[in-house]
Amino acid sequence: MFSDADLSDDKFLCGKLRLWQPLKGYRAATDPVLLAAACPAEAGQSVLDLGCGAGAASLCLGWRVPGLRLAGLELQADYADLARRNAARNGIALEVAEGDLRDMPRDLRRDFDHVICNPPYYPPGGTPSPVAGRALAMRVEAVAMGEWVSTAARRLRPGGWLTMITGADALPDLLSTLGTLGSASVLPLASREGRAARRLILRARKGGRAPFRLLTPFVIHHGASHEGDRESYTPAANEILRTGGDLSAQFG
Repeated sequence: MFSDADLSDDKFLCGKLRLWQPLKGYRAATDPVLLAAACPAEAGQSVLDLGCGAGAASLCLGWRVPGLRLAGLELQADYADLARRNAARNGIALEVAEGDLRDMPRDLRRDFDHVICNPPYYPPGGTPSPVAGRALAMRVEAVAMGEWVSTAARRLRPGGWLTMITGADALPDLLSTLGTLGSASVLPLASREGRAARRLILRARKGGRAPFRLLTPFVIHHGASHEGDRESYTPAANEILRTGGDLSAQFG
């Protein structure tokens, strides 16, 4: 388990959440905040976070929508422990189970209204991180994209929603593995106006029948490049990343 000396104390949503994260290892940035903001969960509903890490996405969602029944699955015991500590610290109830999504722990073998996930999307190759936890969290080949989607589909109740953030190059695999999930919408995430989207958010519904939609890209930064210490987030991105706004309206 991580000792206090192994951790940094990080602000999310402009300090509305305070999360401990490992100084060396996988560290959450904007992806889990955007993921949480895109999930259309409502108070009283249940949410499963596959690969919850230190709990960033679940806790951002729990802060935005009080009254959710939150659960997380995490492969690495030290991160699962950290997610529990972060949940207790922020006063948000989060059930965390340790295990592999390919062999779901019995405690999580139930139906959920929503499943959220942020699978690794860095392509294989290159030099792996010397930090074992970070290397495992970033290994896109460790679990195939189709297994993330099929696991999510099994855990969703009929009419439930999958919300996933991943790399844009994963889109063909995603669309080919939706299976029982329909009514799919894809929101490209562009770093700046006119730039190719390198990330995307997919939403799909179990048993949905609406046609596929490719939405207008959501732009994160304004201007052609970052300029010194000036705030570079667009107003829409600032509302999401700083104040915990709702991105689900982008999906119509």
